[in-house]
Amino acid sequence: MIGSKITTSGQTTIPKKIRERLNLEPGDRVLFIEKDGEIVLQPVSYTLSDRRGSVAPRRRPEEFNNVREEVKKRVAERNVDG
Repeated sequence: MIGSKITTSGQTTIPKKIRERLNLEPGDRVLFIEKDGEIVLQPVSYTLSDRRGSVAPRRRPEEFNNVREEVKKRVAERNVDG
């Protein structure tokens, strides 16, 4: 069991053994996930901004009104089909 103290501003240091086990480096991000009444610390492997540009649009540039109409059409079809 490894502990850590919380400062008055709510900050804490992740102990070295934990950082090494999770391969955490300065500047890395982590998530605190509540699971079955416990809090799990999980490294974040990427953010949305890291993935910017990884998915190419179907057409360049996308025509927003066309996309919106397509979504409306699919939602209507789904509602009709039940």
